[in-house]
Amino acid sequence: MKKEKSRRSFIKNISLATFSALALSGCDMEAFDEFLQQNFRTLSDEEKNEIVKNLEIKYKEKYGKEFHVSDKPAIEGTLFGYALDLSKCVGCRKCVYACVNENNQSREPQIQWIEVLQMEKEKGIDFADSNAQYNPEKVPEKGHFYVPVQCQQCRNPQCVTVCPVKATWQEPDGIVVVDYNWCIGCRYCMAACPYDARHFNWGEPTVPVAELNSEMHYLGNRPRKKGVVEKCTFCIQRAREGKYPSCVEICPVGARKFGNLLDPESEIRYILENKRVLVLKQELNFQPKFYYFFGN
Repeated sequence: MKKEKSRRSFIKNISLATFSALALSGCDMEAFDEFLQQNFRTLSDEEKNEIVKNLEIKYKEKYGKEFHVSDKPAIEGTLFGYALDLSKCVGCRKCVYACVNENNQSREPQIQWIEVLQMEKEKGIDFADSNAQYNPEKVPEKGHFYVPVQCQQCRNPQCVTVCPVKATWQEPDGIVVVDYNWCIGCRYCMAACPYDARHFNWGEPTVPVAELNSEMHYLGNRPRKKGVVEKCTFCIQRAREGKYPSCVEICPVGARKFGNLLDPESEIRYILENKRVLVLKQELNFQPKFYYFFGN
């Protein structure tokens, strides 16, 4: 059986002439070194620790402030799940902007990991006739309800299956992550996701230094670069510290719930066992861990 070549071994075989051409063309060699880094999953704890410490130094030099970059692994006995009460959501979009601020998403070009869709009550959940650009003076608008959509953290994530370089995978706690040093920006994962939950950096991302969240996770909200795909990670930098994702914390009506699906005493388990629950596009069998329910 022919052994599959890794991306790293392939790049190592590039000729010296190619490297010279890259240098002469003004290629960012620091970025190229990052590209040559092994996949994060294969690194030892010592190697991971060295990488995050180097990132902290790099970010301090670049942005002029202190940063903490975590590589904290999944918590044993934890499988994160999310639930959203459609009967409570008022479409205020506070979750959208809390997510942007927490996860260092680009302001220009603008990237948002959460999209809130306005739908007509008479039609029910109808994506073909939904409106993401609603802008009334007040929300909720009469005769409408709202369906926020973000990464559904599928148990059977097709975005992971199609990635040709294995830059994205599902962690033991159920969070689907991306190693941005390995992403080649092919966008196969975007095509495979039926929820439009992955976002490509077409331009160099910009975040005002004063607004940068300095508490980061390597697999989460660290600054991304042009030409990679990014996504919601349930605020991995918060979730693995025992905190709620920022969208849960900011919701003014308590429509968002988050917890450990393996804990029979958790709020999210109570919801799954006692409320009318649905998942989006169930027929695809991607098995989302993001559940919608009607609390009333």
